[in-house]
Amino acid sequence: MPAISLDLIDLRLLRELQLDADRPNVELARLVALSPTATMHRIRRLKATGVIRAVVAQLDAAAAGFPLYVHLLVTLQRHDDSSHRRFTAAVREADEVISADWVTGEIDAILVVVAREVAELQRVILRLSARGGAGRVTTLLRLEQLKPASPLPLS
Repeated sequence: MPAISLDLIDLRLLRELQLDADRPNVELARLVALSPTATMHRIRRLKATGVIRAVVAQLDAAAAGFPLYVHLLVTLQRHDDSSHRRFTAAVREADEVISADWVTGEIDAILVVVAREVAELQRVILRLSARGGAGRVTTLLRLEQLKPASPLPLS
């Protein structure tokens, strides 16, 4: 999707939404010096063009009952279209996988998995290997979040 042209008001509105998307429209309008109607139109345009993909709540995994937060570094057994489709399907079927990216380098994919216990994590890894064709899986248990997901550095 091509990037759209963003003016200074769009950028300010996006910065404010990244900090707190749950604010009332009237407050957002005041912060960007527009009427509430004009602000809502801009937000709708930013959603329609894909700049704003979704408005979601960020949950604390541990507080929600998932104390294990693990990064999986995965190398596939085979590197062909069929293997990639198979692994993609296995990842998308696993609710415990909350994020996944294909990457370059010595590994093929990085996944973020949450689990209630080690046995649940082990089941996810086994499914990715058996159904997804993962050849090598390295697990990295997150001990502490160093920096939470941050807003884009819009300027």
